[in-house]
Amino acid sequence: MRFQRFESSDPAAIHRFLATTYDTDLRINAGNDPYHLAHQRFDAGTFAVSALDQTSRLDIEVDDLTALIICRAHSALVDRTCDGVTHRFGPGDVFVTAQPDRPFNLRWQPGAVEVCVLDRALLTQVAAAAPARRPGQIRFTDLGAVNALRARQWRKIISYVSDVVLTNPDASTQSLVIGNAARMLAAAALAIFPNTAFTDETIEDRRDASTATMRRAITFMEENADRDISVLNIADAAAVSVRAVQLAFRRHLGTTPMAYLRRVRLDRAHRDLLRADPSRDTVSAIASRWGFASHSRFTARYHASYGVPPRETLNA
Repeated sequence: MRFQRFESSDPAAIHRFLATTYDTDLRINAGNDPYHLAHQRFDAGTFAVSALDQTSRLDIEVDDLTALIICRAHSALVDRTCDGVTHRFGPGDVFVTAQPDRPFNLRWQPGAVEVCVLDRALLTQVAAAAPARRPGQIRFTDLGAVNALRARQWRKIISYVSDVVLTNPDASTQSLVIGNAARMLAAAALAIFPNTAFTDETIEDRRDASTATMRRAITFMEENADRDISVLNIADAAAVSVRAVQLAFRRHLGTTPMAYLRRVRLDRAHRDLLRADPSRDTVSAIASRWGFASHSRFTARYHASYGVPPRETLNA
């Protein structure tokens, strides 16, 4: 994970920075008004979260973007024009800037915005059904949130990722934590913004949701709990669709594959705490190693499972 900070009042330097950072051709027009841009960015590879603030009215033309970019207006007003349609967004609003590979224009009034950049492969991974039925390029049928409740959901999730994951020195270096955060953001994007992702169960899914499928999935999870694996990896290992493996766990265990994987990782964290040296090891570092970014959530989950807080196990 890489942190980047940039500040400038030089229009040429700002243009170069934004074009390079977001990998696109763009044009910025501020008229004759001077302006200052402050930009800070946490780049986790498959996703990035940036905070931007600027001091003038900027008209920005963007040719296209290969990634999905979701924007939240903090204190700025933003007019976004895509495919000839203009929408205005104010503080608290969240929106997709454009369909990937489509040009768009922004009129950004003075103020702050927050930007989340998602690799499109994450969307396919989260939405995938089965090898023969995986969606092609996922398209968003509306670039605004489904409703105000879903917009608030996005704000909560992005705040969690920013405050608990990206700024946590233990969690932000762990591939399991970053992978979980990436898929959380992708799943949220598909839930919050209307799209064409295929998610329905089929007759084949229900047929394949067997105990044999569940056993193959559990074996794979136990052998690979230390790797950044997704539900798609689990389904591939079990030789069924994502929907089939999800249905198998719901039908036979009353849980989900990823919830079961968290239980496996919690057990591995428990074993590490039993073996750890309290003079060198910490609960936070061990929890992060097994994909738990939030110390408070890990402590609550651990206490519920083992009857004592993790610190007591560490110091036993």
